[in-house]
Amino acid sequence: MTAATTAPTQADADAISANIRALHLPYGTMADPGFASSDPTSADYTRDVSYNRTGDAAIWTGHYLAAESFRYAVTQSADALDAVRNALNGVQSLVDVTSPLDPDVLARSWVPQNSPYLDKITADEGHNGMYPSTYNGQAVYWIGNTSRDQYAGVFFGLATAYDLVPDAALRMQVSALVTRLLDYLIAHGWSVQMPNGQFSTTFLGRPDQQLTLLQIGRHVNPARYEVVYTAFAAANAPLVIAPIRAECSDTYGSYFKFNIDYISFFDLVRLEPPGSTNRPFYKAAYRQLRQCTATHQNAHFNMIDRALRGANGSRDSDTRDFL
Repeated sequence: MTAATTAPTQADADAISANIRALHLPYGTMADPGFASSDPTSADYTRDVSYNRTGDAAIWTGHYLAAESFRYAVTQSADALDAVRNALNGVQSLVDVTSPLDPDVLARSWVPQNSPYLDKITADEGHNGMYPSTYNGQAVYWIGNTSRDQYAGVFFGLATAYDLVPDAALRMQVSALVTRLLDYLIAHGWSVQMPNGQFSTTFLGRPDQQLTLLQIGRHVNPARYEVVYTAFAAANAPLVIAPIRAECSDTYGSYFKFNIDYISFFDLVRLEPPGSTNRPFYKAAYRQLRQCTATHQNAHFNMIDRALRGANGSRDSDTRDFL
């Protein structure tokens, strides 16, 4: 950080939140706006004319839900709580919109059939499949071909909101959503099938991610998932390091894989009780991940490392610089 650079403040965080809500949530879930002008002096500089990358709405709405939950935990502000509730409702829409064609499957995103942005979204996301549905009485299309990273982001946001926002109604909503999504995955052999019969993704071969989802499940609905998690962990906890070793063999290809790893270990490690026989396996796998990414100058990864391993002066100073 140079002498002329000031440290980020709460006001900066609040301004970012306001910008996201004003420009990045056209239908309650995250999207990347395209503006009418690139000239910052123009009145059209913030006038939306298109939306891009809507196919990643689920993962980033989940991250946004987590971020607003942290903002609420720090500020206890009504504004932050309202943002949390709106983000959670956005996640809810991604689960509700797939009925009746594919109940309890997570959509990547959805868009009204009369949206002025439909042509661009169709051009970008049509290859993922756009399925007709009705949501809140409105004719919509939901975007399919849902991948593991979309699920990982949503579960990350749901677990964070559950722990940081002590609101009974909100926690009930989180628990119900986790239960719907997790019940579907378990009932379908940890794979996700689209209305056209094709499988869009599978969690088979990723015991680390399966255990993360079950860990979150037993956290928010222990009566339903405690026994399931315990049995699965007994057989699979020693295996969680294997896919991490494989991914660390190439730190450049498909870099987004490391984001999925970090948000998974955030819950897998922190929610495992001290003294558990599973915990050493999880921590060893996380150490492997950290060893191959610690020098990547990634503020998000560093903050998760702080949450899991505590304060570190050098790393935390770097994180402030990266922001």
